[in-house]
Amino acid sequence: MNPLVLFALAAAFVSGGFIAVQAPTNALLARGVGSPVNAALISFIVGSLALFALALVLGARPAEGAVRSVPWYAWTGGFYGAVFVTVAAFAAPRLGVTFFLMVAIGGQLAMALFLDRIGAFGIDKVDVSATRLAGVALVLAGAFLVRK
Repeated sequence: MNPLVLFALAAAFVSGGFIAVQAPTNALLARGVGSPVNAALISFIVGSLALFALALVLGARPAEGAVRSVPWYAWTGGFYGAVFVTVAAFAAPRLGVTFFLMVAIGGQLAMALFLDRIGAFGIDKVDVSATRLAGVALVLAGAFLVRK
């Protein structure tokens, strides 16, 4: 297998683990700072500082023309992240981390099916099949089995 594909798989697995750790640590932070919104704000400040340091180390800088050439909705990714981090800080302690993340992953997969189907944001179109729908349904069923 291509080493870059192996690295991408390992990175996806590790970052998924970080998402699991992020929910309870932000919930803990929310209790300390008074709200999930405050916790999310602090989380994004820390994350932004970490990314700024990494960009400095790597010498990564956006190309001036490229910044102006992207559509307006390309700038909205941080909004989705802010919603997720805030909801995670609120919901994880109430639902449990596993159940919360399984329901969230179900939502991610349902949206992914839709985005694939319409070829959103320049990605290749992928038809929704019974097999793909069953896979998402199994994840959601698994979430409710975890809850029992």
